[in-house]
Amino acid sequence: MWLVVGLGNPGLEYSQTRHNAGFLVVQSLAREWGLQLKTRAHRSRLAETRRGRAAVVLALPQTYMNLSGQAVGSLLAGYRIKPENLVVVYDDLDLDLGQIRVRGSGSPGSHKGMKSIIAAIGTQNFPRVRVGIGPKPEGRDAAEYVLEEFPPEEREKLKPVLVQACRAVEMIIAGDLPRAMNLFNRKKKEPAGVD
Repeated sequence: MWLVVGLGNPGLEYSQTRHNAGFLVVQSLAREWGLQLKTRAHRSRLAETRRGRAAVVLALPQTYMNLSGQAVGSLLAGYRIKPENLVVVYDDLDLDLGQIRVRGSGSPGSHKGMKSIIAAIGTQNFPRVRVGIGPKPEGRDAAEYVLEEFPPEEREKLKPVLVQACRAVEMIIAGDLPRAMNLFNRKKKEPAGVD
């Protein structure tokens, strides 16, 4: 069984903010898979399904970003899922908008939601998909910037990124993390050459 968690803040006022990129990816997956994230349990909104041979739980923690670990810890315990079968999708200010990165483990960096999860479950050895929301404009406060809504031009740029992030999650739960890393972690080429 797999648990796919999108990080963000609950409530309409946060629904289209940069910090909710993880929510947006999981909501996109739910739409693609014909699911509604309506069930409320483990301090989350969630839906259960099967993808191929794997049972999958999609979850949006309702604890606010900085307490994401409370929901994720409860979900893992409640469904008896090992951390290596947890996929966390979240925003990353250090990646440019339009980029995603896939990792099998690693430190939380400065992301408070990831810090909360690692503290709650006692390991950083779980896959994650980072969705770029940067770069932060010079002189802007990071906390304010991530809580702003994507402006229309960024929303357009985000659409293909959500599709890519969904594909990355699907590869991970199909057991193909190395392929997802190879495919999505490549540097984008300048539009001058041909592959």
